Order: sequence, then C-alpha cells, then structure tokens
Amino acid sequence: MQQDYDVTVIGAGITGLTTAYYLVKSGLRVAIVECNQRVGGQIATFEENGFIFESGPNTGVLSNLETVEIFEELNGLCHLETAQKASKKRLIYKKGRLHPLPSGPISAITTPLFTFKDKLRVLYEPFRAKGTNPDESVASLAARRLGQSFVDYAVDPFISGIYAGDPTRLVPRFALPKLYRLEQNYGSFIRGAIAKHKEPKQPGEEKITKEIFSAQKGLKHLPQALYEAIGSGRLSGTSHFFLGARETVLHPEGEGWSISFFQEKNPVTISSRTVVTTVGGYALPALLPFVDSCDLQPVQTLKYAGVVQVSVGLKKQVGYGEAAFGALVPTVERRNVLGILFPSSCFQGRAPEGGALYSLFIGGVKRPELLQYSDEALEKLVREELEKILRIPAHTNYDLFRIFRHEKAIPQYEADSASRYEAIKRIQERYGGLVLGGNIRDGIGMPDRIRQGKQMAIQISNLLKGCTNVENQ
Repeated sequence: MQQDYDVTVIGAGITGLTTAYYLVKSGLRVAIVECNQRVGGQIATFEENGFIFESGPNTGVLSNLETVEIFEELNGLCHLETAQKASKKRLIYKKGRLHPLPSGPISAITTPLFTFKDKLRVLYEPFRAKGTNPDESVASLAARRLGQSFVDYAVDPFISGIYAGDPTRLVPRFALPKLYRLEQNYGSFIRGAIAKHKEPKQPGEEKITKEIFSAQKGLKHLPQALYEAIGSGRLSGTSHFFLGARETVLHPEGEGWSISFFQEKNPVTISSRTVVTTVGGYALPALLPFVDSCDLQPVQTLKYAGVVQVSVGLKKQVGYGEAAFGALVPTVERRNVLGILFPSSCFQGRAPEGGALYSLFIGGVKRPELLQYSDEALEKLVREELEKILRIPAHTNYDLFRIFRHEKAIPQYEADSASRYEAIKRIQERYGGLVLGGNIRDGIGMPDRIRQGKQMAIQISNLLKGCTNVENQ
C-alpha cells in the first residue's frame, strides 16, 4: 500500500517541531499530529497590560550547538535574545534575607550561605575518592564532596529551580549527567572543571556561551517560527499539520504504521514508514495499545512534578529593586514557593518602563498539595511570599496577576530511570520504525529537547534514505 508519509511525528512541542523541521529539511514527507489547536506544547507567551509573560518555560541555557544553530537557521522568523548581565546574579533566600550565590573564590569564602567547615571542605574536594554507586542521589553526591550546607543552600534550591524536585531522589547520571561525568571521568568537580576548560574547543563550540536565552518578545516565537518554516514550502520535503487531533492511536501495519485519530469528530487515518512519539510517559498506553503493559510500565510510571506558575506585574516597582535572574528558596527555609524569577531584569520589554515582572513557582514534588489550592488561596499565598521575600507590601495593587496550573510539568529522573531507558530500547528494537522521544529520556531543558529532536531526525533520515537507495538499486 502506498504510504502517505515517510515519517509521522506525534506531538508539536519543541521536540516534535525540531524533529519535523530537520526531517522536512532532509527532503522527507512528514505529518505532525498534535492534540491541541496550536503548536508549542508547554511553551506559551502572553501579552497583557504592557507585560510579556510565559505560562510555561521562561528561559533556556545556550548549552549546546544545536540550540544556537536552530536560532541561526530561523533568523528572520525568530530572533534569539540573550539575558542582560543582571541575569548572572542568582539570589538565595536565607533567614529572611536574599544573598547572592557565590560567583568566585572571594564571595565563596565570605558568603553566609555555607558553614565555615564546609568552605574548608571545598579545598579538599579534588582529593576525595569518586563515588561507586551509580544510583547515588544528587543530595548524597553533593554532601559527600562539598558538605551539607552546600546541599541545603545551593543544590536543593538549584534542583527546585530546574526540576521542582527532591535532590534526595534524583540521580545525577540521569538528572545531571555533566556533573556526574566530572566526578567519574576526572575524580573531582574542581579537577574536572579545570580539565574541561583546558581542552581544545571543537569547531563551533565557541558559540556555546552558557548564556541564559529566550526569544525576542517571548518564547512562543520559537515554536511558531518552526511551524512557519516547516509549512513554508522552502524546505526540501513536504509536511502536513493535523492540529486538534483527538484519540490518536498507532498500529503496526506491514512494514509501516497506521495512525488513526479524530479531527472535529471526523475520523482520519494516515500511514507512514516511521513514527516518532514526543508525548509524556503517561500518554503512551493509549497511544500504543499493541505494546504489552509490562514492557510499557517503566515508561508510563515516570513521575512528573506538578507546578503552579504565577505571573505578577507592577507598572511601578516597589520592594526589592536589585536586578537579578531571580531568587531561589531552599526547602529548609520552609516557605511556600520554590523560587521567583525576575524576567524584566533579564529581557527587554517584559514590563513597562520602571515596572517589574515576576514569575513565581509553587508546588513541585515536595509540596504537591499546593496545586489544589483555590485561586483565592494562591493569591493570598503569593502576596505573603512576595512581602516576606521581596518586601513588597501585602496590600499592593498588582497590575498583572495570572495563575497557570501544570499537573504534569517536569519529569523526575530518579533511580528508576535505568529501567525506563532499558524499556524504551526494548520497545524500539521490537517494533521497527517506532522511535520514543520527548522528555521521557535525554534531559528536560529546551536545549536537551532541541538536541534530541535534531539527532532523531538525522538518524531517521539516514535510515530511510539508506533503505530507499537499496530499493532503487
């Protein structure tokens, strides 16, 4: 049977769009099936009352070449915006005050965040033996090498800011692989960092600046640019978007795949040689009914942290006015927020001149009950936290106050990640032409998603074109 497409991509978030972009660019026929009526997944930007704010991810880090390159390729449709210098300053809340996270030897010695004993421990970090437990937690690794105060006032808030997770449960080799490799390959964080700095840079590596980034006028312009580029007709291949697709189901069919779904109550069936899924683990059982539940169980049970994000805006800033990336709140401080980002300190035009925009994050793995709070209770909580942490008067009239709830926001790469990766590998080997991607593996940040999308596209393109060449001989 003539197949409609070479590849079908399930999901039009940043992973799916990146995958589709490079597949179409390579000359393939690609279908993109998305349950929402828009593209972007968790990424969504809003403009209201002079503020530009995000309901999902706020920023990324230029940590790989793939992320830099996709902005370069989309130039004209979307423009990269790197954060202002103020973003280099990270604040940690301790005992009623905000303290800068140390950025050098002197500040590391003088900071009140860490105990004197642990500051001395850092001097001996290069001489400690490396760990032998591959499933050691992030908290255990940091305490062993740096000391408990570093766990409490650096590692814990850092993990809250990235994963909304628990450092006693996350496993470095999956959750923080670069940090894990520093110890395993070099025996020490400090020795590893020095050695990495001395290594010759690969071509293009100078572009990996580790700067904080967004897109001009909001992150939504990145997926929108990919959407426009894919459908522009300027790339080598062809594409079709099926937005608003409901009850999508995959079935193996001959040497390819049948993909069935509904659009506005109308049944649609397409076929393709290869299928890429980019959905969360919880959505896979309904999508892949042919996979044995025992095989799928390690993937579908991946834990996700729920998060409430609250955007608060002031046209005239009051309270704490120092520019910074934001303030993280350690668990030991027993506050009701994970952290507060300062988007208007990082990027142009996010608030009216003289004003301020804040993004507060609430809930996470440690406080899931906060997701069940009513809007009224959340507003009361936010006002109390802003008063306590940023010294904004409790009865301030905010010019913007928007609440966004995400029940399954961030996957948690815990000790069961090894069994999940093994299950993904087994399923892909058993069902040729099925690729399981998305945040179920390979990292949770935007750069991770972009890198994975491009790598999957290259692998699939090479495989399909190789098969085509053999068939044509």
